[in-house]
Amino acid sequence: MLTLILIGFIASALAPLIYKPLKNYFGWIAASFPIFMFISFLSSYHEVANGNIIRESVSWIPSLGINFTFLLDGLSLTFVLIITLIGAVVFLYAGAYMKEYEHTDRFYVYIGIFMTSMIGLVISDNMITLFMFWELTSISSYLLIGFNHHKEKSRKLALQALLVTGAGGLALLAGFILLSQISGSLEISSLYDLNNTIKNSPHYVAIVILILIGAFTKSAQFPFHFWLPNAMEAPTPVSAYLHSATMVKAGIYLIARLNHSLGGSEIWQDSIVIFGSLTMLFAAILSFNQMDLKKLLAYSTLSVLGTLTMLLGIGSKLAIKAFFIYLVAHSLYKGTLFLVAGTLDHETGTRDVSKLGGLKKIMPVTMITATLASFSMMGVIPLLGFIGKETVYSSILEVDFWGQFLIAVAVISNALIVMITILVGFKPFWGNKVESPKQPHEAPLKMLLGPAVLGILGLLMGIFPNFFIGKLLEQSSISILTETLGLKIKLWHGFNLVLLLSFITLFIGVLFYLLREKFLVVTQNVKLIRILKPSEWYEFLINGMMSFAKYQTKILQNGYLRNYIIFILITAISLSAYTLLKIQKEFVLPLDFSLTFYEISISLIIIISTFVVITSESRLKSIIALGVVGFSVGIVFIINSAPDLALTTFAIETLTVILFVLVLYKLPKFLQFSKASSKIRDFVIASCVGIFMTLMVLIVTSFEFSSELKKYFTENSVPGGKGRNVVNVILVDFRAIDTLGEITVLGIAALGVFALLKLRLDDKEE
Repeated sequence: MLTLILIGFIASALAPLIYKPLKNYFGWIAASFPIFMFISFLSSYHEVANGNIIRESVSWIPSLGINFTFLLDGLSLTFVLIITLIGAVVFLYAGAYMKEYEHTDRFYVYIGIFMTSMIGLVISDNMITLFMFWELTSISSYLLIGFNHHKEKSRKLALQALLVTGAGGLALLAGFILLSQISGSLEISSLYDLNNTIKNSPHYVAIVILILIGAFTKSAQFPFHFWLPNAMEAPTPVSAYLHSATMVKAGIYLIARLNHSLGGSEIWQDSIVIFGSLTMLFAAILSFNQMDLKKLLAYSTLSVLGTLTMLLGIGSKLAIKAFFIYLVAHSLYKGTLFLVAGTLDHETGTRDVSKLGGLKKIMPVTMITATLASFSMMGVIPLLGFIGKETVYSSILEVDFWGQFLIAVAVISNALIVMITILVGFKPFWGNKVESPKQPHEAPLKMLLGPAVLGILGLLMGIFPNFFIGKLLEQSSISILTETLGLKIKLWHGFNLVLLLSFITLFIGVLFYLLREKFLVVTQNVKLIRILKPSEWYEFLINGMMSFAKYQTKILQNGYLRNYIIFILITAISLSAYTLLKIQKEFVLPLDFSLTFYEISISLIIIISTFVVITSESRLKSIIALGVVGFSVGIVFIINSAPDLALTTFAIETLTVILFVLVLYKLPKFLQFSKASSKIRDFVIASCVGIFMTLMVLIVTSFEFSSELKKYFTENSVPGGKGRNVVNVILVDFRAIDTLGEITVLGIAALGVFALLKLRLDDKEE
């Protein structure tokens, strides 16, 4: 599996090299990449369907327990097949849709990285590697959402998506770290038998909150839902792939994956049910006044994501069955409808639903594809969406406490989704012909084939559900509930309450559609109070952060080197003072006045020279005194048997004195700028730093600190570095890259200084 991940990243990086010479055929070439991944993982279907778990582990940082550990079971295989199948459709579609875009080769790099990262995310068993892929999806989605970077709006909304999901990712990392402290391992599979241990931990509530924040931000659950509709600024293939079928389901995948370890408590189950049902209802309501095809689909996606989350919160066998079926159905029909929306925009020049109509004869293939996907989205027999909706209603009716409320919420939400479906999937094709900005015609084959395949799959899976997804359903349930469901997927359950609810949903949805324009007249001037909108909270936080950043920059980054040094020194002393106070009782300074004459002499020379440096009005005298201080320190090193440090000190001091003398004539004369108060401040700070450094040296030389590194360097200096001087071996061998970096920095700085000295401006420029 690691090999497939590496192939994915390599193939993504090579995309620009192939795209330029084969631009006209690149859609087909690009689609072969996710098809290859799909077939590679599909080859494990029978093994996984028979109950076997495929596991692969490669050491990465074994000392920290971080490994590339991958696990393929029913749940992860389901997600991988969805990711790669819809990826193939989107890659092919983008070959035609984005043909006229600038930098389309970069698009394929970004979306290839995204697909590979999503695969890595859902098959990772190690929490740190899962987090790494989690963040890679956020970064690649940022690049994709902001692909039209010449537009300020695209850049702004891409950053919004990155900040929201990135902040959630940090919360998720904290939750993972707390989890690993309980289990003693970073492997998710190590948590399987620790449900009671985790729930009894004092950190359990914090773990649940942190992990749910990570999942809710990624899957756009209330109150983090606002970023998803805004992300529709991305090109349509991105919206179809990231924001309907893959990335937004990453948080839901995480909840499902960790349900066996964290589930079973009120805070886990109730939180998921509450936030899921809120998202399901409010997202559907917010779609009511939308006119943009992609915005309508985005809000319906939010509603379905809320439904999937709610089903995981209910957690019964029937709810998990509904979750699985609805997950697959939604990926198929929503990916199709997003691509249909892109086709309509591409061929007519508009996504405004009020400007579309009567296209059935002009775009018949697109119309048939949209009809198949729309029937599935509405829950019409015999599409897979019908089975999904029926199972959702059945699972909700089983709930005792929340049941009546949730079924009402589900019916209203699904009725609004029916309204959206009519607007997106039927209105553009039926009725009278509406004039559009471009003369419409049927889309090219690349844009028709993929959506048609997804639409037909939704039909076939509805008619033969057990053949296609029955076995994966059972194996996925083991990952979520640690037990099989023992439930068959049936298309027809007869005339019952659930079927009646389906008819009621369709009836109310059609009614919403017919009365929509009248409602819009009434509600067009109704707006939520700003404080009630989570998007306003985001803007408030961002504006506050930027204001604070400007304020702190004004103070800390004000262009004065002396202020930078003061802040650094005060910070260092402040952070260390508490530790010094804690160990003061343990620290006993052995007084030893057995000083030699030359030690006293060197100390006096250093003190006198330092006094000359800070009081002299002659720059040359100050430089000489500074050199005396440096050479005296070098002599101290010689006395204390550190000739290598002494030689280094002599070399540096000699170079410093020479450089100062060379540039002496370039520097201005000493002037009295500092006030008396500034001098007193500097004296106090300098004295504190001197005392602090003295105490640090005394503490370090008074205590015997245990260090594995010290032992390692000592033992490996001769056999590993072929040197008996441990310090030199550390610098040249063990820390060779660091040393090379330091030399490089000094070299670049020297070039910069040389360039400034050689700079000559003309009189006009001056």
